[in-house]
Amino acid sequence: MMQTHTSPHPFRRWIAGFLCVFSLATLPAPAQSLQPGPHDMRFTHLPTRWDEALPLGNGMLGTLIWQKDGQLRFSLDRADLWDLRPMKGLDRPEFSYRWVQEQVRKKEYKIVQEYFDKPYDQEPGPTKIPGAALEFNTKPWGSVQSARLVIRDAVAEVKWQNGTVLYAFVHATEPVGWFRFEQLPKKFALELLPPAYGKPIQGKAENTVVDGDDLVRLGYRQGDVVRQKNKITYHQEGWGGFSYTVTIQWTRKNDTVEGTWTITSEYPEKKKTLVPIRPVGRTYADDLASHRTWWQRFWAKSSVQVPDSLLLKQWFLETYKFGATARADAPPISLQAVWTADNGRIPPWKGDYHHDLNTQLSYWPSYSGNHLDESIGYINHLEENRPVYRDYTNRYFGTEGLAVPGVTTLTGKEMGGWIQYSLSPTVSAWLAHHYYLHWQYSQDQQFLRQKAYPWLKDVAQHLEQLTVLDESGKRKLPISSSPEIKNNSLEAWFSTNTNYDLALMKFVFKAAAELATVLGLQTDARHWETVQKQWGDFALSDQKELMFAAGLPYNESHRHFSHLMAIHPLGLIRWEDGEASQQIIRNSLALLDRVGPDWWCGYSYAWLGNLKARAKDGTGAADALRTFASAFCSVNSFHLNGDQTKSGKSKFTYRPFTLEGNFAFAAGLQEMLIQSYAGFIEIFPAIPAQWNEAGFTDLRTQGAFLVSAQKQNGQVRDVTIKSEKGGTTRLKVPFPSYVVKTANRASIEPAEAGLVTLTLQPGGQVVLQAR
Repeated sequence: MMQTHTSPHPFRRWIAGFLCVFSLATLPAPAQSLQPGPHDMRFTHLPTRWDEALPLGNGMLGTLIWQKDGQLRFSLDRADLWDLRPMKGLDRPEFSYRWVQEQVRKKEYKIVQEYFDKPYDQEPGPTKIPGAALEFNTKPWGSVQSARLVIRDAVAEVKWQNGTVLYAFVHATEPVGWFRFEQLPKKFALELLPPAYGKPIQGKAENTVVDGDDLVRLGYRQGDVVRQKNKITYHQEGWGGFSYTVTIQWTRKNDTVEGTWTITSEYPEKKKTLVPIRPVGRTYADDLASHRTWWQRFWAKSSVQVPDSLLLKQWFLETYKFGATARADAPPISLQAVWTADNGRIPPWKGDYHHDLNTQLSYWPSYSGNHLDESIGYINHLEENRPVYRDYTNRYFGTEGLAVPGVTTLTGKEMGGWIQYSLSPTVSAWLAHHYYLHWQYSQDQQFLRQKAYPWLKDVAQHLEQLTVLDESGKRKLPISSSPEIKNNSLEAWFSTNTNYDLALMKFVFKAAAELATVLGLQTDARHWETVQKQWGDFALSDQKELMFAAGLPYNESHRHFSHLMAIHPLGLIRWEDGEASQQIIRNSLALLDRVGPDWWCGYSYAWLGNLKARAKDGTGAADALRTFASAFCSVNSFHLNGDQTKSGKSKFTYRPFTLEGNFAFAAGLQEMLIQSYAGFIEIFPAIPAQWNEAGFTDLRTQGAFLVSAQKQNGQVRDVTIKSEKGGTTRLKVPFPSYVVKTANRASIEPAEAGLVTLTLQPGGQVVLQAR
């Protein structure tokens, strides 16, 4: 276990140490200059499962370093390795929301399941596919003495009994992975092992969706591996003209070997991805220097400090994984991102893009965590696939505007599955929330004009056309659902708006009106406000608890807290709105606790941490996040969905790896430390009373402000607020009394009780200290 820091600025000391190391790396520094950090991933042996491995990545390329059958193994992956065959059977005349409504009305639902649900379970593709594996014969080297991942440098290190040492990294900005062996014995052997596309694996999966279907079902001819002196290539043909190539190259000098690996992909309609021409003689040390530069900047964006060592280390590991999986110019984070399962099978849930929770949760921490540069890749992907979404919107819903399938391929094409959610009419509304958050946290006017408002407008247009007015003049969907209540049965459809759908639709029209007003589009704003007033109230029980829908209270344990969307993430029911809202929040979360976690996943606990933080319950939030970290994660911090302790935290005890729970955890801890969704900044809004020492550096708030704060001996000592774009915000004063230490290009005015109004110019800064 790492040591808990109690000094006021541990992160600054950590960064200072980082800079000392980095200054040496600008020269051709040896790999040994790496220095361990308190939050590193450490093992006394090399993991022997792929989902416990040391993970490296750069958003496009990724590798998992582990040991299989006594050999050192690199599982190689690339984010755009996809079998894009159309899902069998979806392209039929019945592919229509109106047709589904008719079957629901007639209660003849089996045919809907046959057409649109079952193909996802029964067909091997479309799907994400693995790349290959690189194995080194390490048996003569003796046992592994240590293995670690230095997260501040994103470099893996493994040491063997005979003195051999491995250093490896995936370059932060270039499509190349490096490995370097030092103190090697004379004999050195490596092999490139392709996935078994042409040979069935032994044993049948109990559930091919969760456990992964057999790769041989894809029908590929096994690709060719060509070995030359100090070079191996593997070329694999996939479906529909797609292909990819893995290339390994290395050199040896005395007892040191340096090598690179890369994967290129080629689709018929796109140019081949080429590895940039690299300068002659470029070495491991050269690339390590530029790689470290990127990671230095990444880690300098923000940091947190809390006295709970488990939560602190988990946050740093989640932030590392976000840096390894998110880039502006790479595909967004899918279920497993660049760490596709290396078990001879298709990945769990086909490694696809689930927009009914998974992709959304994965980007929650990017906003307050001050990592907008990386998270914009999510929105870039949605923008790129707009034509595909428009075609789907017209074919399935018959509306103008924009809908997005809840389960999609790399190119945004629908994949079917439980259609209440995979073809839900409000998926694009939840995605719209990320456009809204990016605007609020960035204050990027160009983004607002060109992307955020156009997306909100198109989603609002689709929902306005799809919904109808009932006999009381309230707007509703013809049929509604709530992920994933009642699974894919007929009973999963509701004749009234579920709280899930209603929250998303209310949000879209509220946000569309707000953004139109900012842009001066008053006609648009008035129209969206008119539609906004046509929605009914949320369905509440007699005890003021949020229900699934009118007539169906929250009465069963379920992994997806879809009925609570209005509390978090959408913030339509806010603690700050007073006693009536507080009662709904308190009672709804108390009911959630009473019904219990029988059928929760790990991401449920991570989401619960965020919900408890919105309820200002620091102890509850910390407990939920602690359960996630201790019971639902692999030894390498990967979220495995099920309770790995088998101690009653969930009846799910399986271990399919997905990433959304990891990133929702990071968001939850940040939500405990700072909140700004309610129109003002609140420092330490939801931390346990016993956390006498805590702090954070440059967490981002709505309005594009960067905030740092320190708590010592149970008291907030100082708060620094910097403005990126200029503007006005309000701060809930966290001290009994304070002095203004610095007010650079800024003014401070009293507001209502307990608040001050801060007006800052671009680059302005305010520092407040306890008196």
